[in-house]
Amino acid sequence: KARHRLRQFDIGDRFCRLPLPRAAVLLPLMVRGGRLHLLLTVRSLQLRRSPGEVCFPGGKREDTDRDDIDTALREAKEEVGLQPEKVEVICRLMPGIDKMNNLVTPVVGFIEDTFQVTPNPDEVSEVFVVPLEYFVKPLNYKTFSYKTSSGYSTRIHCFIYHDQERRKSFKIWGLTAHFAVFLALVIFGERPTFKVDYDLDNLFSSSENYFINLYASIHERKKSNL
Repeated sequence: KARHRLRQFDIGDRFCRLPLPRAAVLLPLMVRGGRLHLLLTVRSLQLRRSPGEVCFPGGKREDTDRDDIDTALREAKEEVGLQPEKVEVICRLMPGIDKMNNLVTPVVGFIEDTFQVTPNPDEVSEVFVVPLEYFVKPLNYKTFSYKTSSGYSTRIHCFIYHDQERRKSFKIWGLTAHFAVFLALVIFGERPTFKVDYDLDNLFSSSENYFINLYASIHERKKSNL
């Protein structure tokens, strides 16, 4: 059922010609205890950009990458030791734009719950999993408004997830939370317990409009700078 829903939201190469630097992240889904879970990482404290923040495996596109899927799989292998052939890639979802104005494409793939993580300590300090349902029915959630450097107003989701195994809490927010929420909305097709920036009866078209407005605000700013 999840595969079927996800394929309906596959964007393919729809935005590949936009003139922004490209990046991609892998959203690794696994079935554990009969429920879908999402694998996330914590960035190493040694990193210059966003040290200690929760994110998905991923990074900037390299010249050798054929597409966003290649980028996401290569980065996942480098960061957590996930072999590309162990990922059943399902789709590419609506992209986002990060703080550095990179166009970030989320690539969704299924992995086995038996996957043994081998984090690269230079890039990743921890790896953990969260039930996907948490991103529509959270126990600890807050939101705040954010205005991009181009003046576009958007909603930032912030989840605090308490991992019982590790007896530790993780803060999941920003673009990572944005992708996790959208993934959960696509798969479950139900209304979350909090407000989102989409028309949930027309999720694909409204998410596309959301992205296009965000992109247009950045592009207009670039033009005005010129």
